[in-house]
Amino acid sequence: MTTEKKSLFEKPLLSTKVKSANVKLPEMLFGYFLGPFGALLASGIFTSFLNRYWTDVLFANYKVNGALPENINLFLTLLPLLSAVLIVAGNLVAGQLIERTKTKAGKARPWVLLSSVLLGVACIVMFIVPMGSGTDAPVATMVLTAIAYNLYYSVAYPLYNTANSTLVPVSTRNSNQRGLLASFSNFAAVGVMGAGGMVFPMIISWFLGGWESPNKTAWTIAFIAIGIVTFLFTVLQYYFTRERVTEENLHTAAAAKEKVSIKKQLKAVASDRFWWIVIVFYLLFQFGGMFKNLSITYFCTDRFSGTVIGGEDGSGAMAIINILGAVPMAVAMAFIWPLSAKFGKRIVVLIGCIVAVAGGVIAGVFPDNFYAVAVGVALKSFGSSPACYMILALIADVLDHIEAKRGYRCDGLTMSIYSSIMAASTPIATGIFNAISNGGANATANTISYIWIETVAYGVCTVLMILFTVEKLLKGDRQTILERQKETALANGEEWIEPDERLRLEEEEANRVADEARKAELKAKCEKKGLNFEEEEAKYQAKLEEKKAKKKK
Repeated sequence: MTTEKKSLFEKPLLSTKVKSANVKLPEMLFGYFLGPFGALLASGIFTSFLNRYWTDVLFANYKVNGALPENINLFLTLLPLLSAVLIVAGNLVAGQLIERTKTKAGKARPWVLLSSVLLGVACIVMFIVPMGSGTDAPVATMVLTAIAYNLYYSVAYPLYNTANSTLVPVSTRNSNQRGLLASFSNFAAVGVMGAGGMVFPMIISWFLGGWESPNKTAWTIAFIAIGIVTFLFTVLQYYFTRERVTEENLHTAAAAKEKVSIKKQLKAVASDRFWWIVIVFYLLFQFGGMFKNLSITYFCTDRFSGTVIGGEDGSGAMAIINILGAVPMAVAMAFIWPLSAKFGKRIVVLIGCIVAVAGGVIAGVFPDNFYAVAVGVALKSFGSSPACYMILALIADVLDHIEAKRGYRCDGLTMSIYSSIMAASTPIATGIFNAISNGGANATANTISYIWIETVAYGVCTVLMILFTVEKLLKGDRQTILERQKETALANGEEWIEPDERLRLEEEEANRVADEARKAELKAKCEKKGLNFEEEEAKYQAKLEEKKAKKKK
């Protein structure tokens, strides 16, 4: 008699620390904020500083009159451009790996655990590459840099980011709890960009030697520490997450559904003008932002180094400008959704783009005036906020419109294109930036990259939003979809229930199951501590009624 070998994820050592059927504070804090924050910390720093590290630290010994030799500049141009192909492929492969994974730990969490090692190692390998003497041919430095770069961006990051993005949908069926987890996860992503753009410039200035006399050893030590933090926090995320929906599917066979071929999806999206408008809008928005993030450190050094505000290398100015860019975006979160509900997403995004263009013009006309740049950047960031927060909602409107016309959705194809744009924008923008700025040595190109490319992109986005009138069609589209669903259900002999009513019933059932789990936990607690279950339950219900009464006031 042979016994079936147990999966690695069935062992107690790898079991989740989340035992409750309901989402509670430890899961929110460790699984969806601190975990992702630590995992993405290096990425937030790389966005603004990896290219500057290459040009001013790793290959600094090879500079002649402040500029890199042609062969190194060509390498820094081609590396991210050619790697973009591998990065897109990595994202697509990661998605397929997750969909094909079935374990007791779920389908995404095992890849979070694996990526903890890959992220930490890749982060460290990136900064242990030797500098070279400045007189030899830096072939070894180039080869090792290319390997480290792709280990992080083509393997580790796609694997983690795809798995991390999948966690929220499979965490629970309770929509309120799921929304809360999504908020914590998004806050973590915003936080790492803040840490990279606002905090790390001060670390560079105080501990890493600045840009005038950088300390390669200090950079290596710093990222060994960041690599260890990345590993530990990603493991923390693994242990404090749980895929409740995936667990259900392990025991329940899903109903077979008609598969829509890639060819049919391509035909549907390629023939819809609104789809092209929103994809081009996102492409311009993303690439403009990447050029801004890549060039800010060079721009601030060019324009404000040696000033009271900028400090010796301009890092002081960069920290202030990044804060002025982040604060308006954070403030805008409070009222973008209410305004969009009242006036429509298109109008709010359109007005935001106009404000962003105005801010860009102010900063671009007076690039040597710190106060003008600060005001312009703040306006540009504030104006770009609606597009930043609304882009997925705009895409969802287009997908509904295509479904109304075609009878099927194109979510998979569209979101893979969306993810590929997000993943490839940084390396492609890096390659182009290095080509036009000679590795950051051309001050005019740095100013164009930091201010004008994004400003022009927002100008084109303004025109695109004028043409993006899909919202006017949504009410009719919704009715068309409902009628088609009803006809299909009745034709198959099924009971027809309005989607909103079905969601309400599912929500009630999810709450009932969650409450039963809570009672079971309370009973176990009472038995363990010798408490009276009826009394403890009465106390809980009294507190619940008290909360309901306060909400009604």
